[in-house]
Amino acid sequence: MQDQLSLTFAALADPTRRAILARLSQGETSVSELAKPFLKNMSLPAVTKHLKVLEKAGLITKTKEAQWRPCKLNGDKLKDVADYMEQYRIFWEESLDRLGEYLKSIQDEEKQKEGSKPVKKGKKNVRKQE
Repeated sequence: MQDQLSLTFAALADPTRRAILARLSQGETSVSELAKPFLKNMSLPAVTKHLKVLEKAGLITKTKEAQWRPCKLNGDKLKDVADYMEQYRIFWEESLDRLGEYLKSIQDEEKQKEGSKPVKKGKKNVRKQE
C-alpha cells in the first residue's frame, strides 16, 4: 500500500496528467473534452487510464450525469504537496542565505587585503634604439 503523498507525486510525474490538471484548473469539463488535445498521440483508453491515476491519487473527481461525465480538480491534495514541499523551500532558502553571507565575507576579506597591499610599480620595458 502506498501513502497518499506517494500516490500524488506519482500522478504528477507524468506530463500528460499535469496537462490534464492544468486544463481542469480552468474549470470542470467532460472526459471527452479533456481527451481532445491528446487524441492525436494516444487513444481514448490511454487518456482514461491517466484520468484513473489522477482519480486514485485524489487529484480529480469524476461524476456521472446522464451521458456527461464531468471531471473536476481537487485542490486539497495539491495543497498537501505544497505543504510538504514548504519545509524544503525554507531549508534551501536558509542554506542559500548562509552561503551568500559566507561568500560576501570572503569578498570583503579579499577587498581588505587588496586595500592594505602596497601598489607595485612595474618597470617599463624600454626598447633600446640602435
